[in-house]
Amino acid sequence: MIIDKDIKKYIVFSEDSIVNGLQKISDNKSRIIFSVTESGILEGIVTDGDFRRWLVNQTVIDLNQPIANVSNKYFKYCFADEARDKIQAGFSDQVEFIPLLDRNHRLVAIARSRPGGIQIGKFVINAQSPAFVIAEIGNNHNGSLDRAKVLIDAAVAAGADCAKFQMRHLASLYRNGGNPEDASEDLGSQYTLDLLNRFQLSTEEMFEAFDYCKQQGILPLCTPWDSESLKLLEGYGMPAYKVASADLTNHDLLTAIVKTGKPLICSTGMSTETEIRETVSLLKSLGGLYVLLHCNSTYPTPFKDVQLNYLDRLKELGDCPVGYSGHERGVHVAIAAVAKGAKVIEKHLTDDKTSEGNDHKVSLLPEEFKDLMTGIRQVESALGSADTRQMTQGESMNRETLAKSLVTKCDLAPGDVITAEMIDVRSPGQGLQPNRKAELIGLRIKRSIQAGDFFFPSDLHSEQVQARSYRFQRPWGIPVRYHDFGAIATKTNPSLLEFHLSYKDMEEELSQYFSHTYDLGLVVHSPELFANDHVLDLCSEQEPYRRQSVAYLQQVVDITQQIKPFFKSERPLIVTNVGGFTTDAPLSEAQRQKRYDTLVQSLSEVNAAGVEIIPQTMPPFPWHFGGQQYHNLFLNPQDIADFCRANGYRICFDVSHSKLACNHHDWSFQAFVEQVVPYTAHMHIADAKDVDGEGLPIGEGEIDFFALSRTLNQMDSTASFIPEIWQGHKNQGEGFWVALEKLEAQSEL
Repeated sequence: MIIDKDIKKYIVFSEDSIVNGLQKISDNKSRIIFSVTESGILEGIVTDGDFRRWLVNQTVIDLNQPIANVSNKYFKYCFADEARDKIQAGFSDQVEFIPLLDRNHRLVAIARSRPGGIQIGKFVINAQSPAFVIAEIGNNHNGSLDRAKVLIDAAVAAGADCAKFQMRHLASLYRNGGNPEDASEDLGSQYTLDLLNRFQLSTEEMFEAFDYCKQQGILPLCTPWDSESLKLLEGYGMPAYKVASADLTNHDLLTAIVKTGKPLICSTGMSTETEIRETVSLLKSLGGLYVLLHCNSTYPTPFKDVQLNYLDRLKELGDCPVGYSGHERGVHVAIAAVAKGAKVIEKHLTDDKTSEGNDHKVSLLPEEFKDLMTGIRQVESALGSADTRQMTQGESMNRETLAKSLVTKCDLAPGDVITAEMIDVRSPGQGLQPNRKAELIGLRIKRSIQAGDFFFPSDLHSEQVQARSYRFQRPWGIPVRYHDFGAIATKTNPSLLEFHLSYKDMEEELSQYFSHTYDLGLVVHSPELFANDHVLDLCSEQEPYRRQSVAYLQQVVDITQQIKPFFKSERPLIVTNVGGFTTDAPLSEAQRQKRYDTLVQSLSEVNAAGVEIIPQTMPPFPWHFGGQQYHNLFLNPQDIADFCRANGYRICFDVSHSKLACNHHDWSFQAFVEQVVPYTAHMHIADAKDVDGEGLPIGEGEIDFFALSRTLNQMDSTASFIPEIWQGHKNQGEGFWVALEKLEAQSEL
C-alpha cells in the first residue's frame, strides 16, 4: 500500500464541468478522480466506469454540467489517523484507491493498493519508464554559483533529467557546530568539515541555482542532510528528495521527509541488508513513496565491489522501483545497471577532475556524461520487450535479399496439382519460405506460372485478390518498373504510372520499353542508391559528394524528359529523397536549416525544365543500403511548410513515413496532415507502425485512412496518390490490389 499526500492530480471541485473532470482523469493516468466541495469535503468519486455508465443512460449528452451530477456518492473511505492494517483491509480486486479523510471529512490523502508509478515533476518512474538520470553536482561547484551554473548547463547538454545538489546546516548537523578548526576531530572529519565550510553555497545561492535549473529546462533536486535543510527546501518547494546513504538509518530524518508527502530516492550504500529491511518497513508503515538505489560508498568503487546483481535482491526487499548510484570510474557499470532494471541512475558530474574535493575524482566530465546518456538510451531501446519474436523491418528487407524461396521447376497451368518434384528452393527470399513446402504439395495451382517463378503465400489460399477497376475521387496510379509496367497497367484503370528507377535502369535503352503513347499521367521516382554505393544527398557538407548528387539527379531529370512524350503529363513529377541523413545522431534546428539552404543551392543547379521535382516526406529512421540512419529533413511539418512557402516547392507526402515521424516525436498526425496538405502534389500511401514499420499493408498499422481522406477532401486537395506497399509488386502486383481494395472500402480518397 502507498499513501499519496500529493493529491492535487486527483482532485476536482464538485462544480467543475464533466469535461474538466475527464481531462483530469486523462492527465493523472489513474482512471479516477475525487470530487470535493470548496472547503475540501469529499462529495463523490468518478472512475472511467462511472462515466461510461452515466453516458449510456443519457439521451442528450451535456459535458458542461457539474461533475457532481456524475460522481458516485457511495464510496469506501477511511480516516487518515486510522491504523494502517484497517486501511489495508479495505482494498479488494474492485477497490484500488481509498480516500483518506480527516475527522471533518476533508480529503487529505489517497491510499493506493498498487503504486502505478512515482511521479517527480513531469517524470514518472515505473516498470515501463525510461531511466530517470540524475547528474549529481553535489558540492562540485566548490562554493561558486557561476561554476554551479556551468555544471547545470553541462547536465542539460548531456541530456540528464535532473541536476542534484546537497544542502547542510553545519551548525545543527555536527556535534561541534561544524567547526573546521576543531583539533579534537579525527583527520577524516577535519578534512570534510574544511571542504564543506569553504565550498557550500549560501541558501540564497542554492535557490538561485534551482531557479536556473528550471530556466534551462532541467529538474532541480537536493539532498537535505538535516532537518533544518529540509525545512528550507520545503519552503522553496522541492518536488522530491534524495536521501544520502549516510542517512538510510536516520529514521527521524526519513520520517520527516515522508511527512512532506514528497517521494524519496534513497541510496543504500554503507548499509547492511538488515538495516535496509528496517528502513523499508519504516517507509511502508508511513505510507511513503520511495525508490531504493543500490550503491557502494567507496570513492572510487572497485569494480569487484559493485555487485550489480544485488539490484534484483533490492527490488525484492523494497517492493519498489530500484536504481543505481555509482562512484566507480567510467560509464559502463551505470549503463549495465539499466540493462539490469535500474529505473534511476545517479552519477557525479564535474568540469575538472583535478579540483579539490574527493567527489571530483569519481565524477564524469561533460563529454563522459553525454556518453553515459547515449549508452543508457541505446540500451533502453535495445531492451525492447519480451513479447513474441517478430521480424523487424530491416530483417524483412534482408530476408528478401538473402533468404531462399520455393520456386517451380516447370511451367504450371491453372488446375495442375503441385507435387514435390515440381518444387525447388532458390534465392532470393521474395516468395514462399522453404519451411512451407509441405503445405504446397497436393494443392491445385490457381494461376499460370513459368519455370523459375516464385510460389507465394496466396497460392495456399482458396481465394486470391485479382486486379479490377477501382473508383477514387482523385487521380491515382500504381508503382511500376520498366519491365512490368505494360502488363500491370492493363490489369486496372490507373490515372497515372509512377516509375521507380534503380541505378541500373539509368543505363537502359528506353526504346526497348516505350514504342507508343499512353493516356496516363507520369511520375518518376528517383533512385536513392546510385552506382558505387552513392546514396543521393543534395545537402551533403562534402562538396564533391554534393556535386555528384546533383549530377545524378540531373540524369534522372534527363531520363524523365525522354519518357515524357509517351505520356500525357505536361510537367511530370519527380519524387526524390533529397538526403540530409546522419549516422550517429539527429541534427539540431540550426544544423537542419543549414542543410535546407544547401538543398536550395543544389536544386538551383539542376536544369528541371518541363518537370517538377518534389521532395518526399521522410521517416525518422530510414533504411538505406548500409543500414538504418537518422533522417533530418522533410520530417518536421513546420520545416516542410516553411521550405515550400519560401522556395516555391511542393512535396510528395509519404503518409507512412510521416506517421512514423509523428510517432517518434509524439506529434499529432492530424495536425501534421493539415499543415502539409497545402503543399502536397502527390502522395505515397501505406500503413505504418511504431517508429520504423514503414510500407505496411493497409489495416496492419496505426493510420486511420478514413480520417486522413476526410481531411484531404475538406482541405480541397487534388493531390494524386499511389499505394506504396513494401514488396507490393510481387506476384504481379498482388500487394497493390489488396491495398486498393481496402482504400476503396476504408477511405474517401
